[in-house]
Amino acid sequence: MAPVRTVAGAPAPRGSLPFVTYALIAVNVAIFAVTAAQAQSLLENRASDLFLRWVLYPPAVADGQWWRVLGSGFLHYGPIHLLLNMFALYVIGRDAELVLGRLRYLSVYLVSLLGGAAAVMVFAQDSATAGASGAVYGLFGAITVILIRLRQNPNQMLILIAINVFISFSLPGISLWGHLGGLAAGTLATLGILFLPGWLRAKSPQAARLIGWSAVAVVALISLAVIGATAMSLT
Repeated sequence: MAPVRTVAGAPAPRGSLPFVTYALIAVNVAIFAVTAAQAQSLLENRASDLFLRWVLYPPAVADGQWWRVLGSGFLHYGPIHLLLNMFALYVIGRDAELVLGRLRYLSVYLVSLLGGAAAVMVFAQDSATAGASGAVYGLFGAITVILIRLRQNPNQMLILIAINVFISFSLPGISLWGHLGGLAAGTLATLGILFLPGWLRAKSPQAARLIGWSAVAVVALISLAVIGATAMSLT
């Protein structure tokens, strides 16, 4: 008997525990704890050595510090920043993980971080950016695509995205470009997973999965190319 699969082609979960979402939350909390301990402050953890070495600062990336591109996505400016992002990740990530499957879900999360970093590199070159918001916005886009694929009404998600984008425009100190870049990357990657196989008329489940993974890889490579080209222009 063929295994039961979700609309994304992932094996249908036997349980309902979103392990990757929980693991991502645990990693974010653990890294925040390290920065708070180093800085000896929950509120001013940005002063920690780890924070200073990982925060996304485009000139530092141009200087060869490439780990900042992903590392910055696991840093947070204080406990409220952490709490807001982890709450959103918990609410949105669980459903996305169960539909996409663990590996696809993790890939969309990481590609969204790359997309956010790419946008920051291009449009916010003098800023120091940190947080999982780019990945969370990518998951906003992913859930919207999932709802459309399942023929569900996406209006509530679209309203939520619009409200959050408006807040990003309105309040100082929020990485607008990180949010928009993450949203674009997560949306495109999930479109590639859920819709591109049908558009290309994939003839088998294996071909559909290959097309989906290829789409994710293309979004990741484009993000990395933008980051690399921008870094070279800053040297």
